[in-house]
Amino acid sequence: MTITKSITERVFQAIGFEGLALLICTPLLVWITGRPALEMGAVTLAISLLALTWNIIFNSLFDRLKARLQLANSGKTRVLHALLFEGGLILFAVPLIAAWLNISLMQAFILDIGVLLFFLPYTYVYHWGYDVLRDKFLCRSELAREGR
Repeated sequence: MTITKSITERVFQAIGFEGLALLICTPLLVWITGRPALEMGAVTLAISLLALTWNIIFNSLFDRLKARLQLANSGKTRVLHALLFEGGLILFAVPLIAAWLNISLMQAFILDIGVLLFFLPYTYVYHWGYDVLRDKFLCRSELAREGR
C-alpha cells in the first residue's frame, strides 16, 4: 500500500530520523573527537536542524522524481535515495562544521565522511523501516474502517 505522504507526515518522519540520529551521534562524536560534550552536542544539534530541513525538502522532491520516473521502492531506489540525500547534506554541512569547530574544510570533510559512514546505512534502514511500519499501520487502519 503506497499513499503519498503529507507534509505533516514528512515532518514527523524527518523529526524521528533526526532525533534518533542525535541520540546516537552526539556520544559517538564526543568519544571520537575528544571535544566537550556540550560543544559536540551543539554542533550535532545544528547539523541535525540543517539535516531536518534538508530531509523535508529532499524527500518531497525525491518522491516527485520517483513518481515521475515510476521507480519502485526497491533496494536500488533506496540506495539512490541515501546517496543523493547524504551527498547534498555534505555540501551544506562541511562549511558549517568547519566554522563551528574552527577547523579547516578538509578536516571538517574528513569528520563528515566518518559520520557519513554511519549515516548511509542508517538512512537506508530508517526509511525502509518507516515505510514498512507505515504500510502495516495504513493496512490495519484500512481493515478497521472496513470493520474486519
